[in-house]
Amino acid sequence: MDLGFVRRCLGASVSRLGSAGLSARRLWLSLGLAMLEHTIAIRVRYPECDPMGYLHHSIFLQYFEMGRVELLRSQGHQYAELEQKGLFFVVVKIEVRYKAPARYDDELTLTTKVVKQTHVRIDHAYVLRKGQTVLAEATSTIACVGRDGQLQAIPEFLAAPAT
Repeated sequence: MDLGFVRRCLGASVSRLGSAGLSARRLWLSLGLAMLEHTIAIRVRYPECDPMGYLHHSIFLQYFEMGRVELLRSQGHQYAELEQKGLFFVVVKIEVRYKAPARYDDELTLTTKVVKQTHVRIDHAYVLRKGQTVLAEATSTIACVGRDGQLQAIPEFLAAPAT
């Protein structure tokens, strides 16, 4: 990505940000101009349901993690490889708004988006649907930590989509 292109699109204030040490990729993403998004299909499995036959509310969190992992994979990265390099992402905040139930064998779609990224955290938004019906909307914040659990900067290669 060309910082000159970003400057031409957004004006002189970007030059000041760029001169403060922000790379073009990080700047582009932090300004929300390159929103990453990925959608996966999920079929509700029998053991994920409560005794009434509805998808248990705790399973939604597992689905959101699946969405984050597959979004990362769609950008050419595997979480297992990041862990081998000493990079870990921990959930520091999550909020779910349940809107409608799902049942055993329902086919769902989950859309996961990166809505903000700083040098140490990534904010995601999720929409889980059955057909056109929204079942849940959620947001989460994950932070990048090392093996010691201390915050560390997100590597540059994760700052923007792989090209």
